[in-house]
Amino acid sequence: MGNTVKQFNYVDYLWDEKKAAELGNDQVELFLYRSNILGADLRITNYGGGNTSCKTIEKDPLTNAEVEVMWIKGSGGDIGTLTKKGIAGLYTERLRNLKDVYGGLEDEDRMVGLFNHCIYDLESKAPSIDTPLHGLLPFKHIDHLHPDALIAVAAAKDSEKVTKEIWGDTMGWVPWQRPGFDLGLQLEKCLNDNPGIRGIVLGSHGLFTWGDTSYECYMNSLEVIETASEYVAKRIEENASVFGGKKIESLPQKERKEKAAQLIPILRGLCSAENRMIGHFNDSDTVLEFINSNDMQRLAPMGTSCPDHFLRTKIQPLVLELDANADLSNTDAVLKQLKPAFEKYKKEYADYYSSHKHPNSPAMRDASPVIIIYPGVGMFSFAKNKQTTRVANEFYVNAINVMRGAEAITEYTSLPRQEAFDIEYWLLEEAKLQRQPQEQPLSRKVALVTGAGGGIGKAIADKLAEEGANVVLTDIAEDRLQEALKTFGKDTASYAVCDVTQNESIADAFKKACLDFGGVDIVVHSAGLAISKPLEETTEKDWDLLQNVLVKGQFELAKQAVAIMRKQDLGGDFISIASKNGLVSGPNNVGYGTAKAAQQHMARLLAAELGGDKIRVNTVNPDGVIVGSKIWEGDWAEGRAKAYGITVEELPAHYAKRNLLNEIIYPEDIANGVFALVGILDKSTGNIINVDGGMANAFVR
Repeated sequence: MGNTVKQFNYVDYLWDEKKAAELGNDQVELFLYRSNILGADLRITNYGGGNTSCKTIEKDPLTNAEVEVMWIKGSGGDIGTLTKKGIAGLYTERLRNLKDVYGGLEDEDRMVGLFNHCIYDLESKAPSIDTPLHGLLPFKHIDHLHPDALIAVAAAKDSEKVTKEIWGDTMGWVPWQRPGFDLGLQLEKCLNDNPGIRGIVLGSHGLFTWGDTSYECYMNSLEVIETASEYVAKRIEENASVFGGKKIESLPQKERKEKAAQLIPILRGLCSAENRMIGHFNDSDTVLEFINSNDMQRLAPMGTSCPDHFLRTKIQPLVLELDANADLSNTDAVLKQLKPAFEKYKKEYADYYSSHKHPNSPAMRDASPVIIIYPGVGMFSFAKNKQTTRVANEFYVNAINVMRGAEAITEYTSLPRQEAFDIEYWLLEEAKLQRQPQEQPLSRKVALVTGAGGGIGKAIADKLAEEGANVVLTDIAEDRLQEALKTFGKDTASYAVCDVTQNESIADAFKKACLDFGGVDIVVHSAGLAISKPLEETTEKDWDLLQNVLVKGQFELAKQAVAIMRKQDLGGDFISIASKNGLVSGPNNVGYGTAKAAQQHMARLLAAELGGDKIRVNTVNPDGVIVGSKIWEGDWAEGRAKAYGITVEELPAHYAKRNLLNEIIYPEDIANGVFALVGILDKSTGNIINVDGGMANAFVR
């Protein structure tokens, strides 16, 4: 290829010539490759942000004539993870011919429907609203990106003048306009009026750059972003104080985490008044610099400028008037202070909606805040799932970077409220929301599972995640947890090393659940061990170990879980994984059977006590889970085999033959029992589900 690697200070140069060479002259694959490496750098664009395209010559299947086809990221996609399945292929000429039928700004929504008449590739993803912006420009490869530095320029007062100062006549500029066909016409006009430019800055929005090849386009994008970044960095350096200087000091990191873990379940409950939400916490240096500054109170209410930002973060954040050193131990007192702030925020959002809505606007959506700022501590976000809340948090960090840069250049400007509303409640945006798949049964819920490093606990964690929950895996063995975590998708699970016999260890696990996901809704006590000995051989150490892990561990887990669930005020589920042995008397089992019986009755007692909190407590009784179960890896199997006068190898068949269904019971069967209680039987508490193939002597009634 003959290109030399250029060193950049503000963006990552990720082009691998060897990998690109393997793609040969396949322009679509090269465009996808470029898209992926651009999306890998959050300074260039965030998840779901930006758009990329390329144009190729293809054979028309109807005429065999050669035609130009534009390949572009489809609606709702992400350039960082873009594949062929996520793009749309359209006849370029047909798309450009839509100029002949375009009826002006009032015709924008109809034009989106007409994009489908331009489809070349019948496997196409739905074309996005950015399609004409790419299609009306002549270049073979085009990037539309949202780099923080570029948006800082785009959102600065006198943005056009600043653009000229940075790039002279080599860059075009168009004022803010909602994406659509007319904006495509404006980009086309800008290019025609300024032939030879290398890109266009979109006021308050982002950047368009291009090239004849994928690599040239990539380099052009990086060079333009690097130039803007250097300019912004220099202006920030020249500025005496960023964001007007520091107003308050941050708490030390450990104290910030403690405060956040205490507060986030309360915030989650308040944000979940209409729909249950998942949380995320961020106390990065970038966040702290902004939220602790003198200018934060002025800038935060202005809202964000880039549509990609505020569509995910809402028009503005909620800033808590809560001292960083406030005592958060009294939930009622904290709620008394915070509830009026939430009510005020929601009323202001409702006023924003009613003041700007159109006759055909979609109904007002959840008025709860997405971004919540706690000066001195950090920034919280809440959304329908972990990915969405994490991305919203990342986008607000982008917005902070934009505000910092724009303030250093001249002065930050945000979109007028009506323009913002028209984007947020655009009928096309609503249609995109309506196309989203139905949520899974356990979506928006957080589960903590003990003993999840393997066996029954891992199977339970797998099942809960499969049904939509976020899961915190806990176990005493970190290596098992690390291996187990590999089987979960990003933003689905995390882990905490937890010894259920130690209260502090349990507390640390719940803190992890709070900081990672906002709280906890489901707790499954699956950690366990089994000791099978006759009475005379059962030692006090054996007895204490069984009682501490199975009984005391369950007690402390429930106690700490309920404290968090009450903070959230969203109800919850506690599931005890007990055993048939808690109901049935058998030989050589006094320590284990007694502990399991205690677990079962504790669950009934808790169910009776916690019903008023809508916290349901139930039990799953396994029996004979030999294959894949951790407790059968040691002496327990030998003890049970000895008790029944058989070999260890004969145990699975023995246990299967003795149940009514003659079935081997697997960890996955226990997991299904747990899911039934937390995902289906939502009006059941104090219940015991036997998952044992049918053992008549273990029937509860």
